[in-house]
Amino acid sequence: MKILVCISHVPDTTSKINFSEGDTKFDTNGVQFVINPNDEFGLTRAMWFKEKQGAHVTVVNVGGAETEPTLRKALAIGADAAIRVNTVALDGFSVAKQLANVVKEGGYDLVIAGRESIDYNGGMVPGMIAGLTHANFINNCINLEIDGTSVKATREIDGGKETVSTVLPLVIGGQKGLVEESDLRIPNMRGIMMARQKPLTVAEPIDVSAETTSVKFEKPTPKGAIKLVSADNLDDLINLLHNEAKVI
Repeated sequence: MKILVCISHVPDTTSKINFSEGDTKFDTNGVQFVINPNDEFGLTRAMWFKEKQGAHVTVVNVGGAETEPTLRKALAIGADAAIRVNTVALDGFSVAKQLANVVKEGGYDLVIAGRESIDYNGGMVPGMIAGLTHANFINNCINLEIDGTSVKATREIDGGKETVSTVLPLVIGGQKGLVEESDLRIPNMRGIMMARQKPLTVAEPIDVSAETTSVKFEKPTPKGAIKLVSADNLDDLINLLHNEAKVI
């Protein structure tokens, strides 16, 4: 089984976010980048298929040379090969078309993508890849079992969970539950050394135009000051809730 794991290169959630050029561009200065968490759950599940079923795992990213350390980390975790599509990730549609081209050229049986990235939270790329490659699609996937070409999966739905069955080829949008946080792997020294010897192919992009553009970014409004009210002063609390917070 050939597995392709889509890897987004995203800012660490602890990074301080700023914008430049009149709040029209994301400022990357001083920002630490990591593997998108939803993608990391998917990568760890792919490692299970590699170890239990002998699957071959390739990771792929759309981006410039600055994303290669993230791909190298994925190789150190255990992926067999990496592909970097050498173009800027313009929007979800353009990224999906670049990735769909990689899927078609590589003949992958299973494509694992995170249900969304934690930077733009578009949640559109996995479904678009499935549509462009005419593959089956399961979103919000929290469990995945494969026997030959038969697939049994569980996905989150409003108010519960749903178990579905399908066949390969398949694209999934994975998330926490596909594996647990305790199952995530930290690259060890042997993995880091081996990653240097594994192939990282730089693929030239196909001609794709963006369907959307970011006009301007805006930070959330800072939280206001907190007022502490004594537990014995209920009249003051009610007055503040009624006249200032206006919630009663």
